[in-house]
Amino acid sequence: MDTTFSALAVFVLAVAVLASATDRRTKPLERRMARLERKVDLLMAHLGVEEEADPRMAEVDALLAQNKKIAAMKIYREVTGAGLAEAKEEIERRMR
Repeated sequence: MDTTFSALAVFVLAVAVLASATDRRTKPLERRMARLERKVDLLMAHLGVEEEADPRMAEVDALLAQNKKIAAMKIYREVTGAGLAEAKEEIERRMR
């Protein structure tokens, strides 16, 4: 019993350490990506260039009009590559 518990504790600790190390590497990359996106947005605004809207975003809006939030979120994620939390926030914003 003690051996099983010890092995489980070591396994949980190893997973926690691995997750922490991965998180430490991704946070700086996420911040860097956000800075680059802001710079590109500023350049586009300065040049007067607008990003073309994806035609599937109209489909997202149509699904929201039918109160099909989950289907709209799925298509939004396919179009934008957004994560689940980001897509949920954007869908809720578009619903207002």
